Amino acid sequence: MVTLAEVAQHAGVSASTVSYVLSGKRSISATTRQRVEQSIRELGYHPNAGARALASSRSNIIALMIPLRTDMYVPVMMEIAIAVATTARTHGYDVLLLTGEEGPDAVRRVTGSGLADAMILMDVELDDERLPLLRGSHQPSVLIGLPADTSGLTCVDLDFKATGALCVEHLATLGHRDIAVVGEAPAVYERHTGFAERTLDGLRLRAQELGIRLLHRPCEGGYDAMAVTLARILDERPGTTGFVVQNESAVEPLLALLRQQGRAVPEDVSVVAICPDQVATQASVRLTSVSIPAQEMGRHAVEQLVAKLDGRGSEEVLLIAPELTVRASTGPAPSTAH
Repeated sequence: MVTLAEVAQHAGVSASTVSYVLSGKRSISATTRQRVEQSIRELGYHPNAGARALASSRSNIIALMIPLRTDMYVPVMMEIAIAVATTARTHGYDVLLLTGEEGPDAVRRVTGSGLADAMILMDVELDDERLPLLRGSHQPSVLIGLPADTSGLTCVDLDFKATGALCVEHLATLGHRDIAVVGEAPAVYERHTGFAERTLDGLRLRAQELGIRLLHRPCEGGYDAMAVTLARILDERPGTTGFVVQNESAVEPLLALLRQQGRAVPEDVSVVAICPDQVATQASVRLTSVSIPAQEMGRHAVEQLVAKLDGRGSEEVLLIAPELTVRASTGPAPSTAH
């Protein structure tokens, strides 16, 4: 292990000068700074994290709260987490991953212990019980998600309300008048998870404006649950010709069940999914979809957080506009549909 004293000797400066270059606490001439930085690179010196934290009152760690629940599609969550981690590294921060369902306790633990300099919260609920603690804390934070009240908060998210509206518009333009929404697991709605509730708001509002009949049914995902959900939908609305799916684990079971019933996609039934591009393009029918911009969300969250840590940030809500990609799963409503 290379020591700070060895860096100082190599650069021909005092140990305190090396320390000031690392901490930025005092102004050092450009020439001296460059010499020290070159010695650091050549010797492969890495400051001791604990000592650096004591010297600067910073840990250079960002806490990412990402409760891994069984009713959520984990690959999307992890894609966001990877984007957070890689972006954080480019700014000199490491990421502490908190995956438990601790709620406010985890926020108290981070803010009270100095474990991290800042926090990013995911899986945000409309009335999230972690938010009062965030508003009362001096520690910078960013939400990936949107609560009902965003005052005093910085948020990044896909505009899920616009996403729902866009899905309805696409099917309505193709002549579909009866649309069924295969939603997330019931527990997601019971928690009033922001992205699911906002999508539903957008779907319902646009359907009402366009005179479309809309039926929403939550689904656990998987073949058996999808079979029960589809039977309910077709029993209640036998004239359904359009489906919007916001549940990655229900996508392939739905397509398989429609095939079994002799309902061709898109000739008899059209399907639009809200999902990652990988899910849409690898399905048995390439799905028309609105993509989840996971990497963009993670990157923006870190950039906003770093700006706050540098004293440049402001409380704002950044909503990413949805983009619908038309593929093979949507087409004109069958002429027999009324």
